[in-house]
Amino acid sequence: MFSKLSVVVTTVLITLAAAVPAPNTTPPTSVQCCSSVQSSSSTAVSAIAALLGLDLSGLNVPIGLGCSPITVIGNNCGGTTVTCDAPQNSFGGLIAINCIPITL
Repeated sequence: MFSKLSVVVTTVLITLAAAVPAPNTTPPTSVQCCSSVQSSSSTAVSAIAALLGLDLSGLNVPIGLGCSPITVIGNNCGGTTVTCDAPQNSFGGLIAINCIPITL
């Protein structure tokens, strides 16, 4: 009797474990309005990254400079509207990483 119960419990636990979705490893993104978008190897980006203590060496991604989040649909962005990787730290709008231009 107990052996059948343990088989049923084990089967249920295995089924539940298989049904749990895998964690999302894609970094969140945010829509930003940036004054300019430059290569991560540009002089301006390197200077700002050095001031912030960021090591961008080895990266080949577009970097947004002078960015602010767009929170209202229809916001008139005077610069370049981009979607960027959401920062783990706030850099006061100075820099945003991996910014891809979009059309709203």
